Amino acid sequence: MKQRMKIAITMGDPAGVGAEIIVKALSHIEIYKKCIPVVVGDRAALEDALDFCALPLELAEINDTESAEGKFGKIELINLQLLEKKSWEYKKNQANCGAASFSYIVKAIDLAMKNKVSAVVTAPINKKSLRMADIPYDGHTEIFAKYTDTKNFAMLLASKYLHVIHVSTHCSLKEACERVKKDRVYEVIQLADRGMRELGYEAPRIVVAGLNPHCSEDGLFGDEEEKEIIPAIEQARNAGIQVDGPEPPDTVFVKCQAGQYDIVVAMYHDQGHIPLKLSGFKYDLQNDKYESVSGINCTIGLPIVRTSVDHGTAFGKAGEGRANEESMMDAVAAGVEMARNRGKNNG
Repeated sequence: MKQRMKIAITMGDPAGVGAEIIVKALSHIEIYKKCIPVVVGDRAALEDALDFCALPLELAEINDTESAEGKFGKIELINLQLLEKKSWEYKKNQANCGAASFSYIVKAIDLAMKNKVSAVVTAPINKKSLRMADIPYDGHTEIFAKYTDTKNFAMLLASKYLHVIHVSTHCSLKEACERVKKDRVYEVIQLADRGMRELGYEAPRIVVAGLNPHCSEDGLFGDEEEKEIIPAIEQARNAGIQVDGPEPPDTVFVKCQAGQYDIVVAMYHDQGHIPLKLSGFKYDLQNDKYESVSGINCTIGLPIVRTSVDHGTAFGKAGEGRANEESMMDAVAAGVEMARNRGKNNG
């Protein structure tokens, strides 16, 4: 039997669904068969989630991951004691929640950098709450890059049917177009190859999406493909990477989902996020809930493994016990897989 890795799970914004999806995920014994999970957060929020989800799980505070045992039925917690009961409101942006969510992340990064956990799995945070707390970051990706001193990184999304990595993410569409430069596209192709190998693909088949409709159709709709994207693809091929493109953005994801490729290099946030969520999310309009929330988010290029759920804080349903834990379970499984494959590749 493989030795179980220790995985840190950050609680996310307390006003959102983070604590709920964590306790629900940890009510499944298969999580404990894969790893030893350690939650980094606040006891008050986890107790609340256990109460409104009616889950008979025990909370056990630990000071360090060394003492974590990973017994099913017991949620082991590093309690940062930043919140008291009823000191926050669900469904609302609050400075104390933004500050707390940031502290959970920084603590987990420290554990990973000191090799006390093999991966960090994150529950969702809220950008507005971070700003209210004067935290100068747009999201998880930027925080992890800063606190691990990483310069070259990218966001990789994965569902059961599709993998996508992004040249740019959290910026305006105008700025995203300006960021499509040869060096960055080449860098992300390299990160796509690395990320897919960490996810268990021995020889990843990569395809690059164009920026413009029909890949500019020989310059009719722009010249970014000719000037920036094609030279980056050629450089990657010369470096031994298996990569095709550019392919028209309106068909490339269909080809990848059909199995022709393993991952798409998308040029900007929504170009990649929309098809990924269409492939992994299923919404039940009649009952106002997601039947499936499959998909994960990984930050590729870091010295540590970081995976996350691929959804937000879901303020609309927070505190009600209606959140779906599927993406959190996927993120834990991916964190274990990536950490194990990284160990193999480094060993």
